[in-house]
Amino acid sequence: MSLAKQISSSLTVLLVSDLESSKTFYKEKLNCEVTEWWAIRDGFTGLAVKLLQANSPDDVNPNKPSKGSNVGIDVYCYVENWAALDALYQEFTAKEVSIAIEPWIDESGGPWKEFAIKDIDGYCIAFGGVDGNRD
Repeated sequence: MSLAKQISSSLTVLLVSDLESSKTFYKEKLNCEVTEWWAIRDGFTGLAVKLLQANSPDDVNPNKPSKGSNVGIDVYCYVENWAALDALYQEFTAKEVSIAIEPWIDESGGPWKEFAIKDIDGYCIAFGGVDGNRD
């Protein structure tokens, strides 16, 4: 017996040090739709986070780097192709968003290309994918 799709999306919950400043960052710098419940870009299957005010700045804890990495990733977003990835990178650098990982290509992974940014609390959001337009 096969069940119909039951989960259509998910949100990453981020505790932030200043909710209003985070809302402004996600709206103005990342071009997200921001409400009192979420910050999303490209719908709930795109970049989707729930921003919650932390009780204390000490409660804001971005992920630590994994073994062999220099940067901890908190949210990962997949893109359809490298043109979309490059356009995001250009958009974010034009808005002076902090770049945590410059674009790079892993030839053995598809090849796979990615980059990452940091928000105002140090949460790292990575973007990557294979080039869907390649032959």
